[in-house]
Amino acid sequence: MLKKYWPLASLILVALLAATALSSHTIVSHRSWMHYFMGFFLCQFAMLKIFRPVDFADGFQMYDLIAKKSRVYAFLYPLIELGLGLGYLAFFAPVFIYLTTIIILGIGAIGVIKALKKGLDVQCACMGTILDVPLSTVTLTEDLAMVLMAFLLLLGKVV
Repeated sequence: MLKKYWPLASLILVALLAATALSSHTIVSHRSWMHYFMGFFLCQFAMLKIFRPVDFADGFQMYDLIAKKSRVYAFLYPLIELGLGLGYLAFFAPVFIYLTTIIILGIGAIGVIKALKKGLDVQCACMGTILDVPLSTVTLTEDLAMVLMAFLLLLGKVV
């Protein structure tokens, strides 16, 4: 099982280490650290999707609710994800970035849930087609963790 999910685990580990390294030289709040982590995470995953956009779009359309209806969205998704990642790293328009993350990745989580309930045996397009990881509860956990972190950041900004 670890071998199957090592690519995902290694990307998360790199994002954790990069966020920690970036925040190690100053006094950083949990909010700033979460910005760095989410920024690195989203940029890494966008990069993997951008390597093979057609293959990504083909796989993504198999389970994402919006991508099923719009091939254009399937092609734009990596750029949306990259924009979110860069937005987190730049601390740009935080409320907009948080809300967009919650909406986009929340819809993605619903699509993953539906695909898992149907028993679809497809590869997760979350890491592009460069890395071979099956669509599973791990994919769902990844989406929901990002939604939760964006929600916590939004809550901290609004309250």
